[in-house]
Amino acid sequence: MTKKKLPRAAAPKKLPTAPAKRLSHVDAGGRVAMVDTSAKQETVRRAVASGRVLMSRETVASVRAHRTPKGDPLETARIAGVMAAKRTADLVPLCHPLALTHVDVRAALEDWGVRLEAEVATRAQTGVEMEALTAVAVAALTVYDMCKALDKSMTITDVRLEVKTGGKSGDYKRDEG
Repeated sequence: MTKKKLPRAAAPKKLPTAPAKRLSHVDAGGRVAMVDTSAKQETVRRAVASGRVLMSRETVASVRAHRTPKGDPLETARIAGVMAAKRTADLVPLCHPLALTHVDVRAALEDWGVRLEAEVATRAQTGVEMEALTAVAVAALTVYDMCKALDKSMTITDVRLEVKTGGKSGDYKRDEG
């Protein structure tokens, strides 16, 4: 039995762009491409992201009483988030690998579930927003994994960028209004 060769994918059609703004991750041929940051200035970059894992009151009580089948979900989520921040370029195709100078993931038990926050810093030519968001997302998935035997209806929600500093685009702080 001979295997049929799959046809090679054609380059996508060139995307229409406004004359004043070119898409940063699309090359002249219309293909997705990693941005060349070699001409950019290195600056100190920092990003903070947050997220939540909503869970039942019974699950919150089990976490609070340290009665979860797989161990401490908050501490495990913290470590998983740190590891994830360091591996972001392996997970998100167009992210640059960065030498991170600081990663801190915080997990706090609330009445409604787990509040997560990740802070990431570096001195580089590109920002660390994706690293902070990846840290929070993987920490949230870890909480879910650690508690799923108790509560499969948990909801991961509100994964978002809170603060970003450094770089050409300037600072950003989420407006809660």
